[in-house]
Amino acid sequence: MGLMDFFKSPPTISTTDVKELLDEKGQEGVNLIDVRQPGEYEKHHLAGARLIPLGELQSRLDEIDTSKPTVIY
Repeated sequence: MGLMDFFKSPPTISTTDVKELLDEKGQEGVNLIDVRQPGEYEKHHLAGARLIPLGELQSRLDEIDTSKPTVIY
């Protein structure tokens, strides 16, 4: 990864594409990572999503199964 990679926007996916991905792979076949705060997560989150608050994401990347597609929201 080069310095300029830090200034690129991450790829995005539409909600329709996320639904299709979940329909195709199932909840167990996709990493759904909710990066909001615990209170927001507790109020509502996608079924099967894991909470990793944004401020913790960098230090917890090793918890994400890299063999599956990952959707971070």
